[in-house]
This record gives sequence, C-alpha cells and structure tokens, in this order.
Amino acid sequence: MPSDLRPERVLTDAAQPLFPLNVHQLVYTAGTQRLIDGIDLALEQDSRTIIMGPNGAGKSLLLRLLHGLLTPTEGEIRWGETPRMDQARQRQALVFQRPVLLRRSVGANLRFALKLRRYTRAEREERLRHILELANLSHLVDRPARVLSQGEQQRVAIARALVLEPEVLLLDEPTVSLDPASVEVIEELILAAHRRGTKIILVTHDRGQARRLADEIVFLEQGRIVEHSPALQLFQQAGQPQGVAPTKHIPSPLEGEG
Repeated sequence: MPSDLRPERVLTDAAQPLFPLNVHQLVYTAGTQRLIDGIDLALEQDSRTIIMGPNGAGKSLLLRLLHGLLTPTEGEIRWGETPRMDQARQRQALVFQRPVLLRRSVGANLRFALKLRRYTRAEREERLRHILELANLSHLVDRPARVLSQGEQQRVAIARALVLEPEVLLLDEPTVSLDPASVEVIEELILAAHRRGTKIILVTHDRGQARRLADEIVFLEQGRIVEHSPALQLFQQAGQPQGVAPTKHIPSPLEGEG
C-alpha cells in the first residue's frame, strides 16, 4: 500500500484561505429544541480534530452545520477568509456513516467525481489508479459498488471524497460496525490525507480510534462544548491507557464511549 496520496493538490492563487475556522455563538433549533446551544470553536488546519460525546449531543449536527448542509438558527461559521459558505463547501468533502454510492462500478463512482474537475483524461486515470491502490480497491474497480461489503463500500466513499484532494475532510463515524481490516485501511486513508495537508474533522464513539487519530478532541454534551483539549493532554489526565476518562469538565458519559 502506498504511503501517501498523489498527485499533489493544486490550488489556484485566487483561493482564499479556509483557516482558521471560527465558530461564534452557533445555535441550531428544531421546533422548541435547542440542539446546538451557543457553540464557540476555533480550529486550525494542521490538526486532526476528533469530535466525541454521548448520543444526541449534537456531533453530527455540528458536522453538517460546518459543511453548510444546514443553516444555523443563530451565530456565525467563518472559514478563514472565504466569504461564502458555498465557496468553502466546494473545497471540502463530507463522508457519512452510511455510504451513498451511485449504481455504477467502483471505478465509475470515482470517475464521476473526477469529472467535476477540469483534468485531462490521463490525469483522471492517474488519480484513479493512485486512490484505488491506496484504498486497496484496485481488484474491485469493475465491481458494482452497491454489491460490495459495508467496509468496501465505505472505502469507496472515502476514496471518492479524497480523489479530488479536498482541503477539509469531514467524516461522520465512518468505521461504525466495520471489520478491523476495513477500519485499518480507512484510518490509513485519513492519515495519508492529513499528511498531504487535508484538515480532518471526524466524529467517533470509538475511544481507541480517537487515541490513534486525534491531535485534539472536542467533547459535546447537550449541544454544548464541555471540553476542547489536545488529545495527549486529555489522555494523560485520564490516566487510563485503554480509554478516554473525563477531566473535571467532562461528565461520565465519555467513559461509555466506544
């Protein structure tokens, strides 16, 4: 398996920086429920950010708000110097917990994404070859994507997201219920993308995955951020090698994560 994504991302000089990401007093309501409740958050490009918290804490909602799929009820999301959310979203990719794939082959799913950019045919095929190899999907290139196993389908979804080398990759529990081999490949895809400069924002319940991937952890409860700390600091404070234990700010549900 190659150790990195290739070829290198090419950015236009006109592209405005996406970082820092600044979120100010973010609120999202549904009816009378305040599902996201006054979040303030600042993220830089170079860290892998892991979002954790109990069920119903607002993790997936926050991810969708950051990507512009939902409109905040109140507050502001500012991606660097990029003035419009739709412009920022074009430079990002979001991978859902359940893969959403076209009724086509694995290769056709990836080629569909590549056609969104003005690559030559040779460039498209080179990018396709590299991402298939990295995702361990080369032998499945002609298989219908929807008949693959759950783990294989998720690898296709992440490969399709990464083939355009987005500046930000958001992932909503991408390895839930997957076999260990698929988890390993997906985590290597994420790490390889990060090495190439892609910002990672990932939601997970898996404490082990957080330990393997996180530079920093954002912990949500009831739509609020109750902890935002460097991962190493949080783990050292926990004093439990096998999981994330709470600091004085983190309630006991974190002990049940996983």
